[in-house]
Amino acid sequence: MAKDSTLRLMAILAHPDDESLGNGAALARYAAEGVDVTLITATRGQYGWLGDPDANPGPDALGREREAELRAAVRVLGLRELVQLDYVDGELDQADGEQVVCELVAHVRRVRPQVVLTFGLDGAYGHPDHMAISQLTTAALVRAADPRYGHRCTTRGPHAVSKLYHMALTAERADAYQSALGDVSMVIDGAERRPVISPDWLVSTCIDAGACWRTAWQAAACHRSQLPNYTDLASKPVDQQRRLWGINEYRRIYSTVPVGLAREDDLFAGLRASGTDRLAEAA
Repeated sequence: MAKDSTLRLMAILAHPDDESLGNGAALARYAAEGVDVTLITATRGQYGWLGDPDANPGPDALGREREAELRAAVRVLGLRELVQLDYVDGELDQADGEQVVCELVAHVRRVRPQVVLTFGLDGAYGHPDHMAISQLTTAALVRAADPRYGHRCTTRGPHAVSKLYHMALTAERADAYQSALGDVSMVIDGAERRPVISPDWLVSTCIDAGACWRTAWQAAACHRSQLPNYTDLASKPVDQQRRLWGINEYRRIYSTVPVGLAREDDLFAGLRASGTDRLAEAA
């Protein structure tokens, strides 16, 4: 079998804007490096209205608007492919889990990424959709690698992802987001949920976009429906913009290639070192 040296990254997320506001630095950097980046977005964000309640266009119109914003951001980021699933914003945790996993397995086996990133189990700030996509992604990676698993959604052979990452938020990053985007919280079952801060020692990977931070900002700016304070954001000093859009942090959940315990600056650490031999094993 011919060796495949193509690096492939898959981001599996819940809503339009998760890719830019939460992962823009990483996605912009790897797309610019020539990595094949596939984005799977589970919902159209049709209930994520942040403006005047009286001006809410309704879920159908808002869903179309947010999907258009997402497609614009994907073009800016230079991603290879967007897969837009059709689950309902705010109800992903109530969706048919078997069906969601089935769809994700089909895409994982088709694209065959070495690296996958998604939300952490905490959902960043306890968002049920974020928590759901984290759990569903993990289940899909297990099944995608299992040669015993077959389903109507896919006839392709098994594929084992080499590395799985969860999004993380350090106190420094949380302060930067809060100062720029305001307080993020939601009330679920009568209890307020707020951003979950990861201690520095738990963050395994820090991705610096370098000069691509501007691309990440341009992608974030595509999501105007989610940025009521866009004018203020756009006027911030360059150094503050760079800190906000130029860094993403992750927790490495597993790696099937040796990486050690030192903090990484590359999601593909351990996969590049041995060249195409190790990549071929991961393909």
